[in-house]
Amino acid sequence: MYRLKLLIILAFAVTFMIGCLDSKPQRYSITDSKAYEASLFRQNCAICHGPEGEGKTLEDGKQIPNLRQPPFKYSTDEQIYRHIAEGGNGMVPFRNQLSERELRSMVEFVRRDLRGN
Repeated sequence: MYRLKLLIILAFAVTFMIGCLDSKPQRYSITDSKAYEASLFRQNCAICHGPEGEGKTLEDGKQIPNLRQPPFKYSTDEQIYRHIAEGGNGMVPFRNQLSERELRSMVEFVRRDLRGN
């Protein structure tokens, strides 16, 4: 009886460990997220960068950047902040549309959730 219980526990443990090894980290989904930053992205950024931030090519050939895959044009938080706030290179400035707190939240959102670091 003791051996049977031990065997069952061992089988569950092995199954659990295999499940953990096989599972890949889930990619952050902007569309499915209930986070405030994700809703800001959907309202302000998705129209150009796409619903999941993967960018796109416009009819005139202009490339809207992928915010998820390198190479990234802006690497520091301050560079990302400046670009969101001031715009440039075809992007509209969001300084007058978003609060300071929202701008800072979007910087963290890009770095943490979209870039995964």
